[in-house]
Amino acid sequence: MAFSGIGIVAGEHLTDAVRRAGADHVEPSISGNLVVQGDDGWHRNEAYAGERFGSFALFVPPDLPLLTGEPAVVDGYFQTVLPVIASVAEPGAKIVFGSGTARTAPEGMSDADARARFARVVGVARDTAREHDLRIVLEPLNRSETNLIHTIDEAVRFLDEFTLDEVGVVADLFHVQAESESFDVVRAHGNRIGHVHLSDRDREAPGTGDWPWREFLGAVQDGGYRGSVSLECHWPDDAEPAMTTALAEVRAAVVAG
Repeated sequence: MAFSGIGIVAGEHLTDAVRRAGADHVEPSISGNLVVQGDDGWHRNEAYAGERFGSFALFVPPDLPLLTGEPAVVDGYFQTVLPVIASVAEPGAKIVFGSGTARTAPEGMSDADARARFARVVGVARDTAREHDLRIVLEPLNRSETNLIHTIDEAVRFLDEFTLDEVGVVADLFHVQAESESFDVVRAHGNRIGHVHLSDRDREAPGTGDWPWREFLGAVQDGGYRGSVSLECHWPDDAEPAMTTALAEVRAAVVAG
């Protein structure tokens, strides 16, 4: 298997541990970490000054309702935050658009209305990101996290329905398993995958549970994806040894595959 790098999703407090563990990249979380809110708006956490990253996670804060909020407020968030992200981003960096609470449709909103409203939001995020040489990738989230767009197949159909070109799909094993989505779907939509998140059962580190993460990576590769893979896991208090072991497990599987 060939991927461009194996990294780890992490907040500021784990960044040094991720690097010492030997990850190829750090994937910072955005909301409440890279971007923090002050009395006068959104600002960069200066702990990240001078850094450069190729991907980012946790895009929208849960208290910003994307489907029912004022469009000007929602759009203003993207217009303010995306330049901040760009200030520490590599050219063409990926932003994972999951944000399940923020995108959840309220009771009584029809599915058609929710999808149309979310399509507008994704389009604005995509267009604003493009202005700063950033790319939006949409993450399907399982039903325990949101009521809108749960599988890779559904994400592809949503993007096609609303002609949201240039938006890739995140293949995250945690959500694939929660939704019992076949790895054949991963293979079939391999050309649409824009990013990959990896974990073992219950967001534990690969190699500590019984999930078929090796087979998942094989399906991703079979579909033609060759980009970066980020481990999105729960880590113990002494995170660095666990990260080192997990990275070794994944790299061994990649070489063996």
